Amino acid sequence: MSTTPTIVLVGHGMVGQRFLEALAARGLTATHRVVVLCEEPRPAYDRVALTSYFSGKSPEDLSMTDMEFIKDHGIELYVGDPAETIDREARRVTARSGLVVDYDVLVLATGSYPFVPPVPNKDAEGCFVYRTIDDLLAIEEYAKTRTTGAVVGGGLLGLEAAGALKGLGLTSHIVEFAPRLMPVQVDEGGGAALLRTIEDMGLTVHTGVGTQEIVVDESGAVTGMKLSDGSELDTDLVVFSAGVRPRDQLARDCGLTVGERGGITVDEQCRTVSDPHVFAIGECALASDGRVYGLVAPGYEQAEAAAATIAEDEAEFTGADLSTKLKLLGVDVASFGDAHGTAEDCLDVVYSDSRSGLYKKLVIGRDGTLLGGILVGDAEAYGTLKAFTGSVPPVSPESLVLPAGAGESVQLGPTALPDEAIICSCNNVTKGTIRGAVTEHSCTTVPEVKKCTKAGTTCGSCVKVLGQLVNAELEASGVEVDKGLCGCFSQTREELYEIVLALRINTYQDLLDRYGRDGARGGDGCDICKPAVGSIIASLAPTIGASGYVLDGEQAALQETNDHFLANLQKNGSYSVVPRIPGGEITPEGLIVIGEIARDFGLYTKITGGQRIDMFGARVEQLPLIWTRLVDAGFESGHAYGKSLRTVKSCVGQTWCRYGVQDSVRMAIDLELRYRGLRSPHKLKSAVSGCARECAEAQSKDFGVIATASGWNLYVGGNGGATPRHADLLAQDLSDAELIRLIDRFLMFYIRTADRLERTSTWLERIPGGLDHVRDVVVEDSLGICEELESLMTDHVAHYADEWATTINDPEKLSRFVSFVNAPDTPDPVVGFIPERDQIKPDLPLLSIGMRPTANPADVLEGSAQR
Repeated sequence: MSTTPTIVLVGHGMVGQRFLEALAARGLTATHRVVVLCEEPRPAYDRVALTSYFSGKSPEDLSMTDMEFIKDHGIELYVGDPAETIDREARRVTARSGLVVDYDVLVLATGSYPFVPPVPNKDAEGCFVYRTIDDLLAIEEYAKTRTTGAVVGGGLLGLEAAGALKGLGLTSHIVEFAPRLMPVQVDEGGGAALLRTIEDMGLTVHTGVGTQEIVVDESGAVTGMKLSDGSELDTDLVVFSAGVRPRDQLARDCGLTVGERGGITVDEQCRTVSDPHVFAIGECALASDGRVYGLVAPGYEQAEAAAATIAEDEAEFTGADLSTKLKLLGVDVASFGDAHGTAEDCLDVVYSDSRSGLYKKLVIGRDGTLLGGILVGDAEAYGTLKAFTGSVPPVSPESLVLPAGAGESVQLGPTALPDEAIICSCNNVTKGTIRGAVTEHSCTTVPEVKKCTKAGTTCGSCVKVLGQLVNAELEASGVEVDKGLCGCFSQTREELYEIVLALRINTYQDLLDRYGRDGARGGDGCDICKPAVGSIIASLAPTIGASGYVLDGEQAALQETNDHFLANLQKNGSYSVVPRIPGGEITPEGLIVIGEIARDFGLYTKITGGQRIDMFGARVEQLPLIWTRLVDAGFESGHAYGKSLRTVKSCVGQTWCRYGVQDSVRMAIDLELRYRGLRSPHKLKSAVSGCARECAEAQSKDFGVIATASGWNLYVGGNGGATPRHADLLAQDLSDAELIRLIDRFLMFYIRTADRLERTSTWLERIPGGLDHVRDVVVEDSLGICEELESLMTDHVAHYADEWATTINDPEKLSRFVSFVNAPDTPDPVVGFIPERDQIKPDLPLLSIGMRPTANPADVLEGSAQR
């Protein structure tokens, strides 16, 4: 009989996997037999990123288990075989399969289970929980034939579930018993900002009401919900996401002590108070401070403490920081420290912009100590603010909550933090540890530091700060930091732009062969530099003698997926077609043409926030046919697919509106027609408002124009989306000619100096001198380059040609628009659609372990072609 001591781990989630890594790091896998009993049919995966499955990630992408690690350390992993009984007296575990394992140390990491309110018909057909990959697979399949979904619970997982239902094409509702969303993480103000943003996304939120009953039809399938306020909600799918409870039944059955409200009671070493041979970690454990922790970071700390104790090292877990940073439905939400201001005599410093969905609150002690805070809509400063918690920041609290572009805001960099500041809360990594990885372990890149310290390897919210610290430490050590565009070029994008412009280099290969790194010359380049250089060449095409058509010759190989087919690729492999509608103005005849095309090709139509009409569901071989009809009717490409000008929105201006003071529609049309097709480091958006009421939302655009009684005010550097930024006033009371001249200069200076994939908002904050420098260059011509900037824009305007028209008039160019090169007349058989609300939506194949289900392509094609 073997005398090798045995460690049995029951449960193999994120915390269980961290425990195995901690055992290996201490050498225990070499001295012990390690057996893992996993209930799910797959090993540990990233449950924090579970919803990303609906964004295209496969179960394999979510996996956190390196099977080579399991093999190299001799770990016996049994998936789909949970522990069923524990005999503590005999120290024996029996699995569902009948496997019996004797243990010296038993570690319970059974996690939690979803709480389902005890309402009538809670187990009806169409009711689901949102906890595992299998849950998501079941929801995805059931949703195919449903139209409306409701989520019970407005916390973290509830919002993610609602977003998933919306992504599946369902009209989505959120029912939350508390008076606000995410009541644990945010206060009333943060909840209000979050509510507005989520409702703007098309989700319906019901707060302050509970679920009384699930309504079913004669077959037992869900048809609705009765709420506590007496109202009824029509829905044919319900997801319960009303919190979790510790999975402690196995512990109860074998006589281990559990808390009054659940959780296996453990001491500071995570050893159960009932049995010194049994440990409990993660969401199933009731820690020594009387709390059950539902976040992954405390679970990791418990795993480390348990492994250290088993190795006879000193370690303890007495509590954890509950700070969190999340991105829910694309909205940043973060809370840290004493977020709700429970400390005596504390004060709140609040910035709120309900229109932009921004809410920032800092809780400050009487002595100026930062106690905590809440960030909704913009959590960029989370890492820095969290690290300053418990200390007095070096600047005023007011300056820390103001967004860039709104008053005297201050952006504190991570280099201002003390060494003991926690940078990665998931893995409890301090700034000092990260600095040590650079100075003591010779790490020179973020991946090397991540491998050395585990910082940034869980949720990833600290990776940006991590990169700033690594570069700062290298520079402080006298090491030259490589700021090159990529592994092929040592120059920045700005430097490559200047080389292309000065030497009139008009091919990527010539640039690479002459200015690439030694090992890159003569090669094929990479996915970073090819589209970046392609954009530079396209923006300078008429000046340097290159073709202005992005699919000509070598240029075609430099383009990203969307540019490659001059259309936006959608999630099922079809494409969207977006014709340009300058200023949002369109004739009835134009509307009829778009409607007829959408009808004839069976396309889904949607009016966008950019005042355009998008048509979705076109197969690649249909694109030229659709473009031909649009071009014949006077339309052209809207460049929705390119890093270029998208739209110039407008209000109706003084022509129709009684408040308008200038003709905003005419100006918007003039600007859109002038800058159409202009390739840039990132997309460009604009708007023109006819008065100070700002109906076109010009201050949220890359360049925005607002009418005044004396002319036009020009704003630059605005941004909507996940990280909103108010645009800054560059110049005011401009004439038409002055306005266009300054926009010409601004855009060409941005294109000249911005980094790859850098929006104007980020560029304006990064560029030395910020807005003042840009104003000096663009308005005052401090560098003496304005004449050149204007000349570059003049070249662009004079040589503009519609890419759709260019394509359909050249048979050779048309040859690329096929699904299969070797079978040009065969459409892609997996591009299919199903009806919804008198239109279509993608018929997404059920992904099973990351693979498409096998099907007869002819059957799929026949069904898909009936549009």
